Amino acid sequence: MLKQIRTVAAVALLTVTTYAVAVETGATHPDTYVVRKGDTLWDIAARFLKKPWLWPEIWQANPQVKNPHLIYPGDVLSLAYLDRVTPQGSIQPGKRDEAPINAIPLAQVEPFLKNLTVMDSFKQLPYVVGLEDNRMRASAGQQAYVRGLQGAQAGQRYAVLRPTVRYGQPKPSDDLDERGNVTPFTGDLWRSYVASSDRHELLGYELAQVATGTVTRVGSGEHETSTLLLQASGREVRAGDRLVPVQASPYDLQFVPHAPSAAVADGHLRVLAVADALTSGGPRDVIAISGGARDGIDNGTVFSVWRSGRHVTDRVTGMATSRTDDGLKPGAGRVSLPAEYAAHAMVFRTFDRVSYALVMEGTKPARVGYELKHPDAQ
Repeated sequence: MLKQIRTVAAVALLTVTTYAVAVETGATHPDTYVVRKGDTLWDIAARFLKKPWLWPEIWQANPQVKNPHLIYPGDVLSLAYLDRVTPQGSIQPGKRDEAPINAIPLAQVEPFLKNLTVMDSFKQLPYVVGLEDNRMRASAGQQAYVRGLQGAQAGQRYAVLRPTVRYGQPKPSDDLDERGNVTPFTGDLWRSYVASSDRHELLGYELAQVATGTVTRVGSGEHETSTLLLQASGREVRAGDRLVPVQASPYDLQFVPHAPSAAVADGHLRVLAVADALTSGGPRDVIAISGGARDGIDNGTVFSVWRSGRHVTDRVTGMATSRTDDGLKPGAGRVSLPAEYAAHAMVFRTFDRVSYALVMEGTKPARVGYELKHPDAQ
């Protein structure tokens, strides 16, 4: 008999009376699986399902699952078949003595959780106007002088952020200078790899955390600058960096893979950038995408990434002379080719109009300008 066993989910081919959903399982699988330390939700789902994002639908047929977001090492994965449902109370949860597992490896996305944020605007934020000893750069243990901190209190902690990128459509991104202005002539190659779109919109500004600090003196009267003692420092602080209060829990760690909750409009969502790369990324690379909470996207949402179909001149009947006859836009004499699947990606950090996602698996690189669709798109 099974005693003191923790239950997490049932992975199966099943039919629920209120709705019908076909769940494709792997060719072979055991009756149960014991969750191990180091597992992730995606890895476990991919081991037994051909579509890991179908887990939420499976949970509806498993009343013993109290909280599908919290799965622990030692929990037993019950694999039901067809209309078999684990009876309520037949398997009892055990003691929770380890941290729950996560949907994806946090080590691969931790810098994006802790150190990056996206805002609609930032020029209203307090900013560093000078540094101790009139330095060009400052680090932990040194002082920064801040303008715009009136109303703060001594002892209050702030994060020091640096504006780095402006995201938008149709042009995916622009680099920013120390004032937060767009650097001239950056990203001029975007037209060569981003398909045409009717969407013209500023999506937000990316700011990277470079340090934290504690207010030691609040400016007032003729001394309008406040003093910030710099502490944890990932990068050196410079004039022009912005400040926001440190948040206790700024991001969500517990989420599960699932399909988009809202329909994905053709051409609406695209890859804006690939972390630490110019245009292309593969499995376990982070991408920024042109959609967020406003579009119904939340943490755990899974998309498929597609290369937009090219429009080429027929070399048999047309007058093609070079590869430049391949275009991102249709035109007279051109033949439209189908889009091509590249990868699957799962969102792990969501803002209003921009999200970060981790490329999970694929057959070819995910590139800037590629379109995002429902994970089951064909």
